[in-house]
Amino acid sequence: MDHISKYLTKEIKLSCYEDKLFKSDLMFDDHMLVWFISGETKIIQADKTYYFHAGDTFLIPRNQLATVVNYPKDGLPHKTVVLHLSVERLKHYYEKIDLPKPIRPEQCIYSFNNHPLLKSYLNSLLPYFEMEETFPEHIASLKITEAIAILRSVNPDVDKVLAHFDAPGKIDLIHFMERNFMFNMPLEKLGYLTGRSLSTFNRDFKRHFNNTPQKWLIAKRLELAYYQLSEKNRKPKDVFLEVGFEDLSHFSFAFKKKYGISPTQLKPGLP
Repeated sequence: MDHISKYLTKEIKLSCYEDKLFKSDLMFDDHMLVWFISGETKIIQADKTYYFHAGDTFLIPRNQLATVVNYPKDGLPHKTVVLHLSVERLKHYYEKIDLPKPIRPEQCIYSFNNHPLLKSYLNSLLPYFEMEETFPEHIASLKITEAIAILRSVNPDVDKVLAHFDAPGKIDLIHFMERNFMFNMPLEKLGYLTGRSLSTFNRDFKRHFNNTPQKWLIAKRLELAYYQLSEKNRKPKDVFLEVGFEDLSHFSFAFKKKYGISPTQLKPGLP
């Protein structure tokens, strides 16, 4: 994989993928502001799929599960400017602001549709990546603060996310797993997102599902793949990444072991 990341600081980077495709399942510790220079990205969440192209800007909040697939396009690499908006930075910013109402986090991806304020701001970052000397920290801090101010100006609703600093609380495990089984995450992170330690997560999982997380996850992913192939008439190469498998051959092997036929042998409309 030809992937190059050039950092101004640990919070501001220029990312470039030359490959045909790069897929990863992610849960960010920071809020991520992403501006597309070229290429396109498909982001799959439990209840929605997003597509972003050159010129688009989006904000993906921290502690959200997502499958991200990056593609080069039109002979150009997948190239983005990425800003990490950390809890530390945001706490410092919001301590000076008297918010008018209690903040409730809103779990969604914010798209800004090539807004001129953001476009101008992000274009201003590009020359900095040509610098050979170290980028001054005080200027980096100013640029992060500027980004937050612009986001709030473009869409005041981002306060619901950016000004929320609590860790995830304990939530219903069955509902969470039924919605998020397609994401390849360490069990520790799944436990964190449900408000549990790893040991409590494993204990509660066994009690609710009478199975281990690993076996249950594979079964659920194969069931979803079967549905997509038989009812939606999709192709295995278009399905395996979305349902949570990393490799087409591994997917085909597991599918045949469960159903007795390979994914390519499954005909639409089969029971």
